[in-house]
Amino acid sequence: MLRLIPASLHRRAYRLAHTVRAHWRRIVKPQLSGCAVIATDIEGRLLLVRLSYGSEAWSLPTGGVRRGEDPERAARRELLEETGCEAHAMKLLGVQEETSFGAPNRVHVFATRVSDTPRPDMREIIEARLFPPHSLPEPLGERTRRRLTLWRERS
Repeated sequence: MLRLIPASLHRRAYRLAHTVRAHWRRIVKPQLSGCAVIATDIEGRLLLVRLSYGSEAWSLPTGGVRRGEDPERAARRELLEETGCEAHAMKLLGVQEETSFGAPNRVHVFATRVSDTPRPDMREIIEARLFPPHSLPEPLGERTRRRLTLWRERS
């Protein structure tokens, strides 16, 4: 149903929702649960995305874990929704504690391989590309840097 909304309007709605959600989190400070996916292809290139809202930084595919949802299932869902790529075997690298606009957030960080070509939806994700790990684009988000450090330590 949401696909009936023109992509440009959808992107504006994401920006507005992001601002409202940030203010709500600062006030309510709910306990959040999220996931992040470090996906590589057969050549070892890393899959990074740029969102249509928030900062301009490149990041990993990420998202929230729904109530009662298994974190691995959430990671697979987010990767598919954001990039069109399906995950092969998933490996939990660890759980990182952070804050998201003042709210505590437990992020389950997974590593996987993909064989699909990334296809951004041009709504939430405006760019999705594979990069050699030694030549990552800038700007790269600080959270992404911490997650990649975890990946390098545990891979």
